[in-house]
Amino acid sequence: MAHPGRIVVVSADIGAGHDRAADELAERLRGRGFQVDRLNLLHLLPGPVHRAVRETYRGVLHRLPRGYHLLFRLTSRSRVSVRAIRALLRPFRTRIRRRIPPDTRAVVTTYPFANQLLGPLRRGGRLRVPILTYVTDFVVHPTWLAPGVDVYCTVRHAELQRDADVDVAVVEPLVSRAFAGGAGLDRRRARERFGLPHDGVLALVVAGSWGVGEVAATVAEVGATGARAVVVCGRNGSLRRRLSGPGRHVLGWVDDMPTLMRAVDVVVENAGGLTCQEALAAGVPVVTYRPLPGHGRANADVLARSGLTRWAGSPEQLGPVLAAVLDAGPPPPPPHRAPPPGTAGPRPDPAPEDPAGARAGPVPEDAVRLVAEAARRAAPAGPAEPGRRPLLDPVGDAVAVVAALLQSTGGLR
Repeated sequence: MAHPGRIVVVSADIGAGHDRAADELAERLRGRGFQVDRLNLLHLLPGPVHRAVRETYRGVLHRLPRGYHLLFRLTSRSRVSVRAIRALLRPFRTRIRRRIPPDTRAVVTTYPFANQLLGPLRRGGRLRVPILTYVTDFVVHPTWLAPGVDVYCTVRHAELQRDADVDVAVVEPLVSRAFAGGAGLDRRRARERFGLPHDGVLALVVAGSWGVGEVAATVAEVGATGARAVVVCGRNGSLRRRLSGPGRHVLGWVDDMPTLMRAVDVVVENAGGLTCQEALAAGVPVVTYRPLPGHGRANADVLARSGLTRWAGSPEQLGPVLAAVLDAGPPPPPPHRAPPPGTAGPRPDPAPEDPAGARAGPVPEDAVRLVAEAARRAAPAGPAEPGRRPLLDPVGDAVAVVAALLQSTGGLR
């Protein structure tokens, strides 16, 4: 039986959040019968440049967090900076167009720079199929926005600039169903799976796949509250070795996060990205503490105002906040509330009122269904226009590292 069409999902291996969302989307689309191609945007670059881009971004987060925060704010407020990024990436448009097979019926992105390449192709008629993007953060930073993108899929409570005239669909988070499906898992067995103590309060400290942020301080301050920290260092071997010791529970990369979340009482996170969404799906209360600059602080603000998490602003506040969330359990989805000045949430149809009279907010849609419907309606992309290798390719390779420095939304897990 022929598949209903091919869909290309574009991500990038900057952290793990962008890729994990793309993996989940691809798996569900394949379950609906689609042929799905995965494209790593950074694979358009020569190998050494690819590594330089990734390591430059990692280095900025580790060593220049204040500089990263300034870049985030600059690109948040200046349209000129976003247009500059689009211009820097322009030499790669021909490359990415050639990576889209002729029978493609839709393209989905989970990485903002992909929009800056594909949107202009769509707007200029060189790519005829719809482009949808799944925003991995709670803040729709301007680097996600590009002319030509058809639909932006955002999770509930995500916010974007008020003057952004774009088509937004509120969707369920693209996290594995295993997080919501393991409610009956015995906590004792989950703790045994990871060699954790059977008694006491366990606080899962996460810092993304790269183990960035003030992790050591967070672990010490969580311990000072009386909770036991369980630390996930991702692929940061140096951090794992530094934190390991007798009586400490320090893990590297974890493949079975649903079971680990069933083993703990609370999650303490610093980025507000995919791990936060996974914890909320699992019904585990979340505390934001020492958030990363840039996207981490922006996400923390949205999450706290929405009532989805609690933000502990100092070591003195951490203990009372942990006690409060452990006593209350995970918060229920809050009613829809107006966004703060200078931002705007998605523009859904008017929502019904709940029994208490509060507006209940938009009912999230299924992102996979939206993509599938768009693909079924679309004609195939057709072949890329033949042409010579652009003379600007070497220039594009050289400036890719500069573009990485302007990267402004985190893909940390």
